[in-house]
Amino acid sequence: MAALNHSYVSKLIWMLEAALFDAASALIRAFPIDSVSNFGGSLFSVLGPLTRANRVAERNLRIAFPQADDTEISRLLRLQWIELGRSLTELLLLDRIVADTDRVQVEGEARLGAIAAGDGPVVFISGHFSAFELMAAVIVRAGVKCQVTYRAMNNPYVDERVRKNRFRYGVRLFAPKGLDGARELMRALQRGESVALMNDQKFNGGVAAPLFGHMAHTAPGPSTFALRFGIPLQPMSVQRVGPGARFKVIVHDPIRLEDTGDREADIEAGVRRVNAFIEDRVRARPTEWFWVHRRWPNEEYRRD
Repeated sequence: MAALNHSYVSKLIWMLEAALFDAASALIRAFPIDSVSNFGGSLFSVLGPLTRANRVAERNLRIAFPQADDTEISRLLRLQWIELGRSLTELLLLDRIVADTDRVQVEGEARLGAIAAGDGPVVFISGHFSAFELMAAVIVRAGVKCQVTYRAMNNPYVDERVRKNRFRYGVRLFAPKGLDGARELMRALQRGESVALMNDQKFNGGVAAPLFGHMAHTAPGPSTFALRFGIPLQPMSVQRVGPGARFKVIVHDPIRLEDTGDREADIEAGVRRVNAFIEDRVRARPTEWFWVHRRWPNEEYRRD
């Protein structure tokens, strides 16, 4: 009986959260894009510092930039909250942003065209930079057949709404889970389809590789796929170019991993190159990364 009640309460909470999501989405979509973006930035600049995530973000910034003084850390912390607020509210009207060709530039678009025309498949990699969902929209718009992966939300009702929202700009999402998910990605690559994975979040049990001079556990999947199929990693990133909700999506030079026959060592080398790419992008535009995630081992967050 207790388990049944717990399940009922959980479902009720999920339904209430979904109702709030619907109300917020309807309200946000009633306003101009830049007004929504500016409001999100202003709101999070006030609310963000009041949350526990603020301490995580500050610790991450100190890990990444140990030479920065308190004034610089405070500046970066404030600006990343503004960026996060903008990005999260913009997600609810990303279809309108994608439809406005003046708002999204693509650098390296010819590379995507070549992949779509047969210079593929590839393993797309990136991180949570600014309006990161734009990368999937640009890949799809270029005609690349691609399995775009994501982490499903805990609330299945909200997750369904998020998937429908992304469907508006052409992105079909695939949430891989365990070995079955990995096998499905393998089958997609065998069919000649590309796969797209975010590779900047902590992955327990992953390969330990340096990130800002500290070891960070990183998913080996992208490097494993690239080596198994003899295909390149294809990095992408997003930059906010402003004012307001205007962006540049960059298709970087492909990363071709060396296959020495020592698969474990080759995967580790690939992971190191992925982390180096992420670090370079973050150093270039530090306020546009997702700092509120515990990227490094737990020990790093127990230090003074």
